[in-house]
Amino acid sequence: MYLVTVLGNLLIILAVSSDSYLHTPMYFFLSNLSFADICFTSTTVPKMLVNIQTQSKSITYAGCIAQMYFFMVFGGMDTFLLTVMAYDRFVAICHPLHYTVIMNPWLCGLLVLVSWFTVVSLFYGTGLGVYLSSDASSWRGMIASLMYTVVTPMLNPFIYSLRNKDIKRALQKVLRITLYVQ
Repeated sequence: MYLVTVLGNLLIILAVSSDSYLHTPMYFFLSNLSFADICFTSTTVPKMLVNIQTQSKSITYAGCIAQMYFFMVFGGMDTFLLTVMAYDRFVAICHPLHYTVIMNPWLCGLLVLVSWFTVVSLFYGTGLGVYLSSDASSWRGMIASLMYTVVTPMLNPFIYSLRNKDIKRALQKVLRITLYVQ
């Protein structure tokens, strides 16, 4: 599942960055979401796989704090990017004639930057308390954590892009170029 998550999200980033037709706000946010999903999943899954392989559940204090920090940053990034994507679709549907004026490149960059800074600032106030007070030994909590940290980022490429004709076309183009080069 980890490999599917990373490869699926990397394909979206590659498709969006290589096809100039996809250089629009919606796809800009989608590629940022894919990047955040890769980072979000990579904060916990590699350590979990090492723990399973070595049958050890230990982590250093510094490793725990670092993992907690990046988990909260990229988890929050996902939330804020999904919110920004919803706003983008709202503007496109409710104000189609003003879309290009409202969703200009400056605003898109600003929305992503604000998302990053908001997540970092919220992390220190709320994330630490929630993470430290959870009951890490309950099976229900572990299953919920697995669903949130692995399954959701794995499904995002399928949900947001594989049903999209533009992304399919861009991916076919990228794959054709890759096969042609080999």
